[in-house]
Amino acid sequence: MAGWGQGEVRLFVAGLRRLIRRPASLITLVLLIGLLALIFLAVGATANQEVSGRGRAAATLLLTFPGAYVTIIAFILGLGGLFAVIYGAAIAGSEWNWGTLKSAVARGESRSRYQLALFASVALLLGIGLLVAFGAGVVAAILGGAIAGFPISGLDDSAALGRLPELIARGWLAVVEQGALGFAIATLARSQLAGIGAGIAFYFAEGFASLFLPDIVKYLPFDAAGAMVAIPGGGQGFGDGPGGGPGVSGLDPDTALIVVAAWLIGSLVVAATFTERAEITG
Repeated sequence: MAGWGQGEVRLFVAGLRRLIRRPASLITLVLLIGLLALIFLAVGATANQEVSGRGRAAATLLLTFPGAYVTIIAFILGLGGLFAVIYGAAIAGSEWNWGTLKSAVARGESRSRYQLALFASVALLLGIGLLVAFGAGVVAAILGGAIAGFPISGLDDSAALGRLPELIARGWLAVVEQGALGFAIATLARSQLAGIGAGIAFYFAEGFASLFLPDIVKYLPFDAAGAMVAIPGGGQGFGDGPGGGPGVSGLDPDTALIVVAAWLIGSLVVAATFTERAEITG
């Protein structure tokens, strides 16, 4: 396939403008932020209520910095991963249900390049959403910690802040991979509703299968995405932490990165190839 030029950039920008105006983009982000805030504030409010002290110990793990940075990313991937699948499926499915793809093809657009440019727009919005949700999560963790009476002395920890760019970049790649999976499923189904339903089923089926087939499930998209983010020299990857995806992955972060990249590329190849060969009617 030849390199992309002005035509693909035009498709990307046009897709981005459409996605920004769609209610699903804002609703998905608001739901994620709302759940994050609810979790962290609830943990902070109940931290001192258990006589055994277990509640306060768990709250300390979740709400004290710099460890809370990892916790926030973990929750974003655990919750946002499912939202990313749904969002990717909703966008891809709407191209078939609303006839947008058919109109683009009628104008002479390349099918596969149109789909890939559209997903590039999805990936950018997922990255923006990740950053916004992370910022909101930090605020929620600070507020939750204040309610529980925890200090925020680790908020400016230089070592943790130095690791944040890589941590967030890996989290973005993980969420994009999950969005690509939903995008591919909805493209194969040629239906928004069917794509969303199948994507959700895949998410929970992988979590259930991890109880019985951990050696296989660790190579599946959600567990691999969960394992991709870990703190060197300690700390938990998403697959091991709270909200860290369907199961517990045994992959090391660098191996998981390769697996996630393979799922991402494979999903996009499937979506582009199917769109190139599909009969577009309606």
